[in-house]
Amino acid sequence: MCTSIAFSAPRKLFGRTLDLEYSFGQQVVITPRNHPLQFHRRSPMERHLAMIGMASVDQDTALYAEAMNEAGLYMAGLNFPGNACYTAPEQAAADAVAPYELIPLVLGSCETLAQAEKMLRGIDLLHRPFAPGYPVAPLHWHIAGGTGALVLEVMEDGAHLYPDPLGVLTNNPPFPYQQVNLSNYQALSAHPPKNTFAPELSLPVYGQGMGALGLPGDVSPMSRFVRAAFLKENALFPGDEMQDVTQFFHILDGVSMVRGSAITPEGKPDLTLYACCADADHGIYYYKTYENNQINGVHFTEERMEQEQLCCYPLENRQQVHWVN
Repeated sequence: MCTSIAFSAPRKLFGRTLDLEYSFGQQVVITPRNHPLQFHRRSPMERHLAMIGMASVDQDTALYAEAMNEAGLYMAGLNFPGNACYTAPEQAAADAVAPYELIPLVLGSCETLAQAEKMLRGIDLLHRPFAPGYPVAPLHWHIAGGTGALVLEVMEDGAHLYPDPLGVLTNNPPFPYQQVNLSNYQALSAHPPKNTFAPELSLPVYGQGMGALGLPGDVSPMSRFVRAAFLKENALFPGDEMQDVTQFFHILDGVSMVRGSAITPEGKPDLTLYACCADADHGIYYYKTYENNQINGVHFTEERMEQEQLCCYPLENRQQVHWVN
């Protein structure tokens, strides 16, 4: 359960909520240019574009949930159970890529969305976990840059790469159906409604926001897709750096999950572990967590990009309160 949104213009802001019932050891991680990237079936990349994002780290490897590279290209993996389908090792191509390798491969190699599209078209994903005991996560991916956004879905009938003019992705069902479903909500508006129901009757507008009556409020993937698209299309950005980042987080707040509002089949509460915003124009990765809604930032500096070891920044999970005397 996650929601990813991407603004390509006038500001390049990319980010997501990550909704899960358990922590996966996440922290902000910079993979520098000189930290080798290893692949099962491809040659290592000894030097590559640096990237920053949220990841767990094992065996000196960053397992990214999402990241942005130094060229401003963003990529996020979102849960896609029941539809994601990967190739068995004995049938996979010689250059097939395991799902956890995909973000490092693309962000380590591609500076533009066009380059990423060329690399991803027809890609073969290998059904192989990172290590014994790890699951093979059923994912689809959101890719975005300064020229727009794409969605990659690898299903039983092959790899599908879709343009994403809205810059929004959630989970199931597949992306084409999510787009068609938006037609059910095309009459919604941020403005007061007009009485087309019975123009001869006096039907007063008794409160603000009535133009969006019918906007779904639950946390299911289809509803979050519609709500994120509505909020993204109508959100006003003042143009100030921090105000724009704050507005981005307000959009993500509109699709975040409150602990207890959704219970998994195993009886665990699904919640928004963190929300993030990657500011490609200023090279900053911002985040806030469920336990600490203060916005925290990590600078993507040249010095950090040129190191050899992973740069790891544990999350600030304790609530920060500014006490006023």
